[in-house]
Amino acid sequence: MFRPKLPTMPQPTGLATPPTVVEPTSITPGTPATPPAPPTPAPSRPTVQITPGTALALVGGGTAVVLVVGAVLVSMLLAVAITGVSVALVAVVLRLLVNDMHKGR
Repeated sequence: MFRPKLPTMPQPTGLATPPTVVEPTSITPGTPATPPAPPTPAPSRPTVQITPGTALALVGGGTAVVLVVGAVLVSMLLAVAITGVSVALVAVVLRLLVNDMHKGR
């Protein structure tokens, strides 16, 4: 009852073909082939030239992204901290109320 039943290996279906034998062939020397022509170089892509104005824009954009991401992360951390403090205060108030109810005041 608790012994696993092992499946039987499936039998191959269809016709099985025997492996083919490859006969070795001899190499006969012939006339030497002409060397292929060298490939033509592909046209190079245009290089990006950074001007001082472009560099200043890139630095300004990067700074703006860092400041925005930092502000979002700090605001999320602040929201979690405020939520934790408020939950702690609610727990203290509820504990005081329950203790007062048990004392009969």
